[in-house]
Amino acid sequence: MRVWQVEGQWSMDNVKPALRPDPQPGPRQIRLAMRVCALNYRDLVVPLRGYGARMKELPLVMLCDGVGVVDAVGPGVTRFAVGDRVCPTLFPRWIDGPPDSTKLSLSLGSELDGTLAEAMVVDEDAACAVPAHLTDAEAATLPTAAVTAWHALVTEGRLAPGDTVLVQGCGGVSLFALQFAHMLGARVIVTSSSDERLERARALGADAGINYVSDPDWSKRVRELSGGRGVDQLIEVGGSGTLAQSLRAVRTGGTVSLIGVLAGAELTGSLGLVVTRHVRLQGITGGSRADFEAMAAAIAAHGMRPVVDRVFDSGQLLEALALLRSGRQFGKIALRV
Repeated sequence: MRVWQVEGQWSMDNVKPALRPDPQPGPRQIRLAMRVCALNYRDLVVPLRGYGARMKELPLVMLCDGVGVVDAVGPGVTRFAVGDRVCPTLFPRWIDGPPDSTKLSLSLGSELDGTLAEAMVVDEDAACAVPAHLTDAEAATLPTAAVTAWHALVTEGRLAPGDTVLVQGCGGVSLFALQFAHMLGARVIVTSSSDERLERARALGADAGINYVSDPDWSKRVRELSGGRGVDQLIEVGGSGTLAQSLRAVRTGGTVSLIGVLAGAELTGSLGLVVTRHVRLQGITGGSRADFEAMAAAIAAHGMRPVVDRVFDSGQLLEALALLRSGRQFGKIALRV
């Protein structure tokens, strides 16, 4: 089978196609004929060994998101049958409950080979069925960005109808958070540097948009839009570059879900605001299989469709990564295997 892997030395220049033997499923394992994979920001970091010594030794198959069809099952498999369309989960050991060091110790495309292969074998417990109405490209986007947004808003945040949510930007996690919050009856405010993107966000259900270039003190505008109260939940993807304003934009007793550090990783916000206003600053990294299953049920019930910006062929992996790096995409980037 053909795979796309980092080989030889850790470098983006060493991301190359290669041939490997076809994998065979063992007891309670399934083999997936992979159809489409999707990119995440972490895929720009992995070829540089950005997660350190914990990562698998080279060669390492790239990417952590994808969807495939079960084409073989090992002895004892009960959760799936040949022909089922499923996604492997990002953290194979995180079945349900809160995270711990064991559940987060293995992830696809980092400590384990990833999804950008013509076939892959996973434990049946480390896969989830996908909503039938989704295309392969839409389904491939679910395991990381979508589950992260769901875990932040619903599992940890306990989002309720009538809540107000602020979403930073129009990347993958942010757009999923927008769609989920709207779907579940919350009011959504979106920030972006582009008026055109804000209009597209409104078409997805955003109730208000703030251009943080023309309105750099955007936390004041957030409080105005929330009647002076602040938002109940805030999806924080900027890190140190935006956290200070996020802490001013969230209500007393509200939650800031720290998911990304695109604008810096150093803590520069006023911790006094966290303490005196009883703000919950919650780190989020992915979610469990139970999160995926609950999310997939909600997506199916509401007919929600993920936003896919562009679908490349797998041989265009480096071109797709360049688009991801540029930040010009609106939604997710996918690759046909």
